[in-house]
Amino acid sequence: MKSLSFRKDLIGVQDELLRFAYKLTTDREQANDLLQETSLKALDNEDKFLPDTNFKGWMYTIMRNIFINNYRKVVRDQTFIDQTDNLFHINQSQNNGLESSEGSYDLKEMRRIVTGLPKEYKVPFSMHVSGFKYREIAERLHLPLGTVKSRIFFTRQKLQQELKDFR
Repeated sequence: MKSLSFRKDLIGVQDELLRFAYKLTTDREQANDLLQETSLKALDNEDKFLPDTNFKGWMYTIMRNIFINNYRKVVRDQTFIDQTDNLFHINQSQNNGLESSEGSYDLKEMRRIVTGLPKEYKVPFSMHVSGFKYREIAERLHLPLGTVKSRIFFTRQKLQQELKDFR
């Protein structure tokens, strides 16, 4: 009997979940895919749902987490790793701004500025730009989280100061 009630609740929130999925993805097909994946995940984890809890909130949380995980996977798939000695990670998206001479010049100027920084600022900033989270950078470099955040902040400030003429 519990399973029948669960499925009725699941069917009852489909329209609201589809609207939420569309807000997340802004694409009808992706929203439908996200709704389907969310529904399947809920059915697979039906035994983990506790009665007398907010079913709709549980479903929204599942959908949001699936969306975030899918987004992170896309970002990871677009990240290329430079295998040279300096081991810098470069996040190369499909539209990197190199089509125009202005975009190419700005990018060269940014690289020149970052390359001129001391290693303790350059490495955390490069990792952050490539998609690493502050916590991940701190763990990999064996630094306190606050130190990583401040170094990335100071590097951003330096870039803004040096590139103010390019705006």
